[in-house]
Amino acid sequence: MVDRCAVTPAVTWLAVTAVLPLYLTAGMIGAAYLKDLKMSDFSGLTAALLEFRDARDWRQFHSLRNLITSLNLEASELLELTQWKTDAEIDALPGDPKAAEALRDECADILLYLLLIADTAGIDLAAAARSKLAKNAVKYPVEKAYGSRAKYTELD
Repeated sequence: MVDRCAVTPAVTWLAVTAVLPLYLTAGMIGAAYLKDLKMSDFSGLTAALLEFRDARDWRQFHSLRNLITSLNLEASELLELTQWKTDAEIDALPGDPKAAEALRDECADILLYLLLIADTAGIDLAAAARSKLAKNAVKYPVEKAYGSRAKYTELD
């Protein structure tokens, strides 16, 4: 029998993202305590996500192809938040509670699918991001790219 009361990555993630902010808002826990409990590392978040997925037997649906497709569908939902809006309206989204929640939710969906893709493909996202930044630094040297929107192949 599975112990449903065990403190697992998913339980920790739920506590940090859902329960503790409510306690903080109610003044039951100080901000300094909550700050130390943020789950911002990829490995911890991935572990919680995999536990969430596996508890529901969804791994069977998570081929690399399906995950990549799903990430793009979620990115389209993020894009949909901007459809038919002016730049000023889009810039105001974070200031509107309902729109900000939708923005956060879609960004989270994209991140979660990206973590699943990375896990499935064996990609260390932090290392890949550092590597990509180094490649981009070579492609876009400050002295050529500063203030320019040109692609690296078009820089003089």
